[in-house]
Amino acid sequence: MLPVYGHLPFVPVRAAGCDIITDDGRRILDLYGGHAVAALGYGHPRLVEAIRRQSGNLLFQSNAVALDVRATAAEKLVAAAPEGLTRAFFVNSGAEANENALRMACVATGRRKVLAIAHGFHGRTAAAGAVTWNSDGWYGFPAKPFDVDFIPRDDVGQAIEMIQDDVAGVIVEPVQGVAGAYDLATGFLECLREQTRRHGALLIADEVQSGIGRSGQYFAVQTQGIVPDVLTSAKSLGGGIPAGAVLCGEPVAAHFGPGSLGTTFGGGPLAAAAIVAVLEAIESEALLGNVREREIQIREHCVTGPVRKIQGSGLLLGLVCDRPAREVRDALLEHDILTGTSADPNVVRILAPLVLASGHVEHLAQALESIPPADA
Repeated sequence: MLPVYGHLPFVPVRAAGCDIITDDGRRILDLYGGHAVAALGYGHPRLVEAIRRQSGNLLFQSNAVALDVRATAAEKLVAAAPEGLTRAFFVNSGAEANENALRMACVATGRRKVLAIAHGFHGRTAAAGAVTWNSDGWYGFPAKPFDVDFIPRDDVGQAIEMIQDDVAGVIVEPVQGVAGAYDLATGFLECLREQTRRHGALLIADEVQSGIGRSGQYFAVQTQGIVPDVLTSAKSLGGGIPAGAVLCGEPVAAHFGPGSLGTTFGGGPLAAAAIVAVLEAIESEALLGNVREREIQIREHCVTGPVRKIQGSGLLLGLVCDRPAREVRDALLEHDILTGTSADPNVVRILAPLVLASGHVEHLAQALESIPPADA
């Protein structure tokens, strides 16, 4: 392995529900969900059975043939999306989804400038990395594929000034995940929608981290009443099976036909079956309501110990702490609770499975309360 990842001090061997079981017998409550991937937790019977059945029937076929399971996945995903997003293109990951969305904006408008939002993260590939805040330190490519500029977050005046007739698209995370679950103001998002429409640019909602129920709605833009031109999804979409998607409406879809976009593994039968299982479980088990209830509970009981305030939406939350987030993460891990850090050095991230229970939140609150004061 290339030594590009730092590893936490445990080795998972299996998992069940919201718990990870390690090689030395520890049972760790996973509030990080593998970077927001484990939407249904671990070993969910509907997802496991869908994977087992599909792998036995047809493990793989390419997009050269039509598949009923792929069509079902597309229909269910479009039905869950904001009204007007009627077309789906399946890929393998969030970065690939954003890469295609940015390309679509350039093709559909014929322009070569893209705006992103300060502190946003969209991936590490050529286009997605180009619109990621502070990516110059690791970008690596000799040139960016288009002109890029960044709108200061929540700055309506700058958004109005910067979104002009030369802009192909504006890409935005409604809740900035890597930045610490920072939820952008509704007025700012409304301004982006109004200005992109006025100047013929596409509004791209990057819901790779915030989508598929994590916000308490299927997509975070639905909590704001905003319909983008293009929306990207991944992470929770397959519940652990690699899957991503780009959604768009008919005006954007009209620019693309046979050969315009392509992928080998995107929309494969195993991924499609997983997508169907995740979306059906969210609906049948009322998980959107559960997410909203757990958010309320976390906000009411977890501003304690080192936590000074909570930002974000649903189960994409940032615990703003009075000390470095790494210290809080490590202290929680001593209580067998796994959380994440973020680009904000004082924000601990919660990306828990949508099946999180009330008792899990009580455990988190008790652990936070037990952490000694920073000056102790």
